[in-house]
Amino acid sequence: MKAAPPTRVLIVDDNDLMRTILRGILRAENCEICGEARNGAVAIDMVEIKHPDVVFLDVMMPEMDGLEALQAIKSMRPETAVIMVTGNPSVGNVQEAIQNGAAGFIVKPFNAGKVLGALQHALAATRRPATP
Repeated sequence: MKAAPPTRVLIVDDNDLMRTILRGILRAENCEICGEARNGAVAIDMVEIKHPDVVFLDVMMPEMDGLEALQAIKSMRPETAVIMVTGNPSVGNVQEAIQNGAAGFIVKPFNAGKVLGALQHALAATRRPATP
């Protein structure tokens, strides 16, 4: 039996430590980190080139915030699951993100269980049943 291919993940956060923590958690779970970005504008370019399965996207970033980047990513590649990451989970941000296609939301500080739970939920939601 062939092993499942790794989940391709793009990590987008302007904080180096947050990217390092996410990278460590995800690499331990059959994930291939296909790229990292510090802002939404770079993330959009990387999504177009790298075609990740999942994007972990910080809400508050310079140049282009996560909510703007989410809209662009989902319009360009609707099949890409986007998990929003924030230290300030306002109800408005959560509602806007979900309305614009976010597959999940995790709050900083997070632990491996929360990250992996959000990842599994996002992947399950994006899988389509096989057609007969």
